[in-house]
Amino acid sequence: MTAPLRVAVAGLGTVGAETVRLIAVQQDILALRCGRDITVTAISARDRARDRGIDLGSIAWFDDPAAMARDADADVVVELIGGCDGVALDICRAAIAARRHVVTANKALIALKGAELGEAAEAAGVALAYESAVAGGIPIIKALREGLAANRVSRVHGILNGTCNYILTTMRETGRDFDDVLRDAQELGYAEADPSFDVDGVDTAHKLAILTSVAFGCAIDFDAVQIEGIRHIAASDIAYATELGYRIKLLGIAEKTDAGIGQRVHPVMVPINAPIAAVEGVVNGVVVEGDFVDLRESAGVDFVHFSDSSPEKLLPEAMGGGLAVFDSDADGDLDLYFVNGRPLSPVSTATVPVNALFLNESRGDAWSFVEVPGARGADDDGYGMGSCVGDYDGDGLVDLYVTNVGPNRLYHATDSGYTDATSVADVG
Repeated sequence: MTAPLRVAVAGLGTVGAETVRLIAVQQDILALRCGRDITVTAISARDRARDRGIDLGSIAWFDDPAAMARDADADVVVELIGGCDGVALDICRAAIAARRHVVTANKALIALKGAELGEAAEAAGVALAYESAVAGGIPIIKALREGLAANRVSRVHGILNGTCNYILTTMRETGRDFDDVLRDAQELGYAEADPSFDVDGVDTAHKLAILTSVAFGCAIDFDAVQIEGIRHIAASDIAYATELGYRIKLLGIAEKTDAGIGQRVHPVMVPINAPIAAVEGVVNGVVVEGDFVDLRESAGVDFVHFSDSSPEKLLPEAMGGGLAVFDSDADGDLDLYFVNGRPLSPVSTATVPVNALFLNESRGDAWSFVEVPGARGADDDGYGMGSCVGDYDGDGLVDLYVTNVGPNRLYHATDSGYTDATSVADVG
């Protein structure tokens, strides 16, 4: 059996404490997916006596985080202290020098010291991982490095700061001024006591510099980012934009031009029907443009998501209700299940859109999908929000769960199709 992966964590704030808790609580899932157990063997934080709601009794404690990075019984050091130099930089340098892998969510550190640390990590034969430094839970770094490795990216833009997006969203929804909403954000913990890094666009610029480097294969150049924040945005600006059919969003934008790669952060009037316009509150979102090939029409995938409303509260109105990619008919090929919307006003049953299943009939290099009438019994007509798949009863067939605005649906897979098992399983 492979030995456990030993993890040392520096910093026990909100993120650090939750990281330690999740590693303990999700131990079985992590072991299954990673092929080995993962265990926290060392911790360093300011106050050992503070109650963080997690059991630290069996974990080695270090008062000096750099000493922990150097001396702990660990394979990986997770840096969650923050800052672009000082302790955070010392931790990463010490860990790399000791030939330990480094994981960090520290965007300022990577934006300003990433080149140095990357070169040191490569020389030491260890990994420097920073997926969560950009766009939180969106795996955009992995998508660019792996999923889009063979594609040429021409432009990447996104909402990269949840604090600013919350402020702009709340200003639009309530008509209140910037300063008033900022105070709310601080009380809710979305903004720091000194919110400058967030509202002046610096945090977004740090993340954009990292994203640009990965997307275009260039060196990180934070100094090249043109930065403008949102302090000057008034409630009247947002009201006028709304009347004209736009949302004001703070975007980080990087694109190839004749002069090279341009990087900028500033408020943008985004058309209300653009997917990024529907990203509200503290949520982030990223859009990548490039030489991606659209095979939808030639492959026979003619599904169009239904919506009769503008994107206000429910993201599917602009972004679609979700897509499940799985082997529906157990033939070894991945099929497509699309979740549809529906009218918000009452209509006759005959006109209600339904979800659609396209079976994969591809042969060789020719992609081909065929829509199955009735979606093999999974033709739900709810206001779809998303879907997930899994063999919940262990019979070897992949079952389907659909979430809606309203009753959800669990479809049990059989050899001939799907049966509605929502009531039996009591999961509606």
